[in-house]
Amino acid sequence: MPDKVLFLARFGLALFFSSLCIHAGEAPKFIAHRGASADAPENTMAAFQLAWEQGADGIEADFFLSADGQVVCIHDKNTKKTGSANLEVGKSTLEQLRAIEYGAWKNPKFKGEPIPLLADVLDSIPQGKWFFLEIKDSEKTVQAITEILRAKRPDKGRLVIISFKPQVIQACREILPDYRACLLIELKDFTKPGQAEKHAERLRSSGSQGLAYKEHESIPADWLSEVVGEGEILASWTINKPAPAMRAIERGVDFIITDRPAGLRREIDALLDEPPFPHPEAGR
Repeated sequence: MPDKVLFLARFGLALFFSSLCIHAGEAPKFIAHRGASADAPENTMAAFQLAWEQGADGIEADFFLSADGQVVCIHDKNTKKTGSANLEVGKSTLEQLRAIEYGAWKNPKFKGEPIPLLADVLDSIPQGKWFFLEIKDSEKTVQAITEILRAKRPDKGRLVIISFKPQVIQACREILPDYRACLLIELKDFTKPGQAEKHAERLRSSGSQGLAYKEHESIPADWLSEVVGEGEILASWTINKPAPAMRAIERGVDFIITDRPAGLRREIDALLDEPPFPHPEAGR
């Protein structure tokens, strides 16, 4: 009985994915969340390089402004989680931030990884790949980022600026109109009365050119389609298992943001490769 139940479950997933392939159009892109962060220290050049080696379609990275105006790649406002000492990013210079390392917490083999600059990350992106640039800091960071983008001239069609802060999105639309800016919303308490309308209004008022949302079961595809609009970005984070990836694909996402781009893609491909109509007793 357990074998039969397992078979039926796998068959159901395979059949479902096969139907998606028919009507979903272009397959979603796999974006490495903070690089290949399941295997390498997040937001480091090692994680980004590994993401490219694993076949990711793009990377996502987080940025704060240092005390001396440098745009540095780190998720938190301090270095406590990933650094070898605890510094507040906004009150530390680049020299101070680079005096500590950011890799050994993950694995000793990564000891010595420095904090990257935005310019370093931009220089590492292969042609044809996507870059989701998340501004963790306030809108004051936008002007500094603008100067770097003007100097580096990345592919405007494949760079997406994202932020949880509507004022950051608004600033990007004003200062960087040639680059797409997309609001991150967790869509918390979505099913509570009035919450869906509040989320939609927040999206509209920010001027966002799409939506990056946290994948969970309560989000209906028709609502996503309505608030995002045709031709704009729909991305979902952080998806590391096939079941939520399945939901996101069904809802028409363009991008799946994941810590494990290679592993998740393999698992989905394996489901899609299941024979279409196997017999439950086959192989016995």
